[in-house]
Order: sequence, then structure tokens, then C-alpha cells
Amino acid sequence: MTTSGNYPALREPSLKRRQSNSVLKPDQNGIITLSFLLLPEYAMISLLSAIEPLRVANRLAGKTLYRWQCLSENGQPVFASNDMALQQHQAMDEVATPRNLFVVSSFNPQNYINQVTISWLRQLNRQGCLLGSFDTGCYLLAAADLLDDHPVALHWEAIPAFEETYPRLKVSPDLFKISANRITCAGGTAVLDLFFELLQQTDDSSLASSVCDQFIKGAIRQNSDKQRLNLAHSLNIYNPRLLRVLALMASQIDNPMPLNQLAKMSFVSLRQLERLFQQFLNCSPSHYYLNLRLYRARQLLCESSLSTPEIAAASGFNSPSHFGRVYRKYFGITPGAQRRVK
Repeated sequence: MTTSGNYPALREPSLKRRQSNSVLKPDQNGIITLSFLLLPEYAMISLLSAIEPLRVANRLAGKTLYRWQCLSENGQPVFASNDMALQQHQAMDEVATPRNLFVVSSFNPQNYINQVTISWLRQLNRQGCLLGSFDTGCYLLAAADLLDDHPVALHWEAIPAFEETYPRLKVSPDLFKISANRITCAGGTAVLDLFFELLQQTDDSSLASSVCDQFIKGAIRQNSDKQRLNLAHSLNIYNPRLLRVLALMASQIDNPMPLNQLAKMSFVSLRQLERLFQQFLNCSPSHYYLNLRLYRARQLLCESSLSTPEIAAASGFNSPSHFGRVYRKYFGITPGAQRRVK
């Protein structure tokens, strides 16, 4: 069932949908319907962060500006990562051709890619449907070759595995990216900010601001805002030279930089670098760097289908055997065993 979430208006229903350059596609009556294809283990917060702004926008306008529907491959309820499932679902091949479709996914997206859904998405693309994704829903669009020449935003935790799986695609650290007939979003509460932006594009900024106020949200983030707390805030470290070293390490996982080079690029001596790490992080630079690389490796083992040699290389190890020994020493489990229990 398609839902519009009609409620009594909180203000006079004087809002008239204006002409806009929004990528969202209305029907002949000017109503925009958003379709959400749900994949198992999706993050429910992403879905509700899209639906709730639409519901409130309708309420504030005093009329139906937006409708929405939840789709699944077979019409059956899809369980989210919190083990909850919404009741209203429709089979993707039994509804009218969507004008605006978002793939909603989170954990283990590659487990839910199949040729039937890929073919359906390609057909929608040929028919001019706007295609988008939340969180790791971009995996399905990428598998269907529908993200070529489009910037891709996805959850920061999934970026390393996605970049290794689809190296030809341009991944962005932004909250969301809007391009011609494509919208990708990092998921979570970033979806709220995306839909505030879409409200501004499609209707007006006052409506978007009013919807934002209804959520008791202090501000609308821009698409270029960071997904994560910065290093200084998250680690409670404000030494600029140490922060520069940490940023360099994080950017050079697959090709680790020698410590003396890191020190030189941060304008400190190697001895000073050692002291900074001991003072602020209670470990040596080499230990911290190895920790970064091994956690990246574990992430790839659990979230990608890359082979162990490929993961070893992506984590900066010269050989799979050396990688295996270090991994087992650090985590108490071999890479192969880690993959079986992911």
C-alpha cells in the first residue's frame, strides 16, 4: 500500500509546489512517490529518516506532497538489522514502475545481490527512474553497473571494502551525493539531511526548516559535512603534528609509510614522534600503525568477498603468509577462520 501520512495541517495549507530543478520526479498530479527497496539486515533508522520528513512535510503543508511505499523482492516483510520488520510491503515486480527508487541496505549487502533484482534495476534505469541508495545499497547499484560516472556516498565503515570491490568508482566521504538521476547517501541520520535538501530543492527552504524544527534538530547539515567526528575530537588530541601523522597513517594503509618519513612530513624528529605517541596514545607509532592495518584487514574479511592475498595487499602486507602470522598473533584467529565466523 502506498502511504501519504495525511494529518491535520499545522499551518494554513497555502504552500504551492513550485517549479524546481529537483531530481525527484513527480507524477502527473505533482505528487512525488518515493519507493524503498528493502534488503535484509537494512538499517531501519535510514528508512525512517527518509519517511518521517515526508510525513511531516505533508502535515505542515496540509495536503499530500509526498507518498511512499516499501518494496521487497517477493512482497514479504524484510527484517532489518534490529530484527524488526514493517508490515506493509509490496513485491517489486507487482507495482507500477517507480519514478523514484532507493535501495536500502546495511550489513552484508553482497549476500543479497541477485540477477533478478539487477535486471529489474536496469529496466527502471532505461525507463528514466531516479535511482538512489542508503548506506550500502550502492552495492546493488554498482553490481548493476548503474553508478559509472556518478560519485558514490556510503557509510564510512563500508568504504574500504567497497573501494576494493569497485575500484573504478569514485567514492566520496560526503554525507550524500546528488547527480544526474542518482542519489547516494551514507545512511543513518545523514538521510535526514539529504531529505531536508530535497525538500529545499523541490518545495521551499521554509518548509525544510519547519520540518527540521519538528525533529528538534538544531541545523541542517550540508552534504560535504563529515560523517565522523574528527580525530582531534574523537581521540581528545589537539597536537597538530601528531594529528598530521595520524591522518597520514590512515591515508596510507595499503602502502605503509616508513616512520622516519612520517616524522619528516610532520616536522618532528623520530624521537619526538615516539614521545608524542607514548604521551597521547600510550603506544609506539609502529604499534598504532599496525593496529590500523589489521583492523582494516578484519573489516575486509568480514565485509567483502576479496581473497586473502588481496586483503593482505590492501592492508599493506607483502605476503599472505606474513599477513596470516601477524593476524593470528594479534587477534588469536587466522584470517580464514575469521571469515567463517563473520
